[in-house]
Amino acid sequence: MSIEDERLKQQFAFALEADKEKQIFRQTWLSDGERKENDAEHAWHMALMAILMAEHANEKIDILKTVTMILIHDIVEIDAGDTYAYDEEGKRNQKEREAEAARRLYGLLPEDQGQYLKSLFEEFEEGKTPEARFAHTMDNIQPMMLNVAADGKAWTEHKIKVSQVLKRNEHTGEGSERIWEYAKENYILPSLEDGCLADDRKDKNQELP
Repeated sequence: MSIEDERLKQQFAFALEADKEKQIFRQTWLSDGERKENDAEHAWHMALMAILMAEHANEKIDILKTVTMILIHDIVEIDAGDTYAYDEEGKRNQKEREAEAARRLYGLLPEDQGQYLKSLFEEFEEGKTPEARFAHTMDNIQPMMLNVAADGKAWTEHKIKVSQVLKRNEHTGEGSERIWEYAKENYILPSLEDGCLADDRKDKNQELP
């Protein structure tokens, strides 16, 4: 087998393995509330939103890099499983589980591609570049948008409090202040008003940070 054929074989092997991402279901309901979304649907939806909303990023971003980062960021969950955003126990060893998964999964690719995608995954996790910050904004806002469209189903079933949502989103504005302000006004505040999000603030009239 030629070097070119071996490279293509590895690329197909990774692509086939990535199909398993469609079997990893999240806690976020689809907008119609009929079922929960899977990781592949989540990544596609985030990527689409990033393309549409890149103009609202705080800093100029490389959109192709950002979309690539978004599309591969949850592939590790094929091995590590999905960790719900508010599952504090699950988050204790999340980084270790996902790092081991990254080594195996990206290791299926030709070395140069595997190292590149693994580095993008690590860049996303660190959240320090403009692209990673904006990708995190999409990662936090996409499920929030769906949750509100599904009448707050995920927040209601898990009895989520506004303090938890604000803690989860304490860095969301670093990718896009405009999108974060929109989310507070159109998703979080209405959810407090209709009771889908538990209000544990001492002063119910205080503004959201």
